[in-house]
Amino acid sequence: MTSPGNTGANQQLPQAFEKRPDSSALTGTSSKDVDYEPYPSQSVPLDESQQQIVESICNLYSGSASESDMQVYADSAVYDDPWSYCDTRYKIAGQWYGIPKVFASSATLRTQIMSATPTEIVFKLQQEYTPRLAPTGKAVNSLVTLSLDENGKVRYHKDMWNEKDYSHEGLGKVFKTLNGDHLTKITKPPDSL
Repeated sequence: MTSPGNTGANQQLPQAFEKRPDSSALTGTSSKDVDYEPYPSQSVPLDESQQQIVESICNLYSGSASESDMQVYADSAVYDDPWSYCDTRYKIAGQWYGIPKVFASSATLRTQIMSATPTEIVFKLQQEYTPRLAPTGKAVNSLVTLSLDENGKVRYHKDMWNEKDYSHEGLGKVFKTLNGDHLTKITKPPDSL
């Protein structure tokens, strides 16, 4: 298991591999009216290996918390969303292993592949989360960017929930890093990750 915080090469990942997609350009809307709702019929095609990556990521969003789905990430991958910043596969697992603990269910409703290259996959995701303490679910749309390494593993996973970008500075960074560094103590993913 790795120690909390950024380590060596992982400090360089945001600068080198974080993608900040132009959500307005990808969705064909103005910045005030970005449409993150997926339209599956408009998806661009993926090759078989990329399709498997997207399926594994959607499984994780849906609470699979499986070691096999976690293998799409490189060992030193980064996961970055408005609530969390994780800089190892083990810390990323802490996020995914938390979904079944917090939600009664989480289901991928729809996806739309926006673009795909050998080093990047961008897709819209509609996920319905039903909290354990609430009777009804809520659908959430987001824009997911997966940067891939030379082995086809996810090295940077950015999840944007709206047109805003989320910086890596100030109190936001402190909160995101603390969440990423310490959630594993609660969710307890397997040490083998």
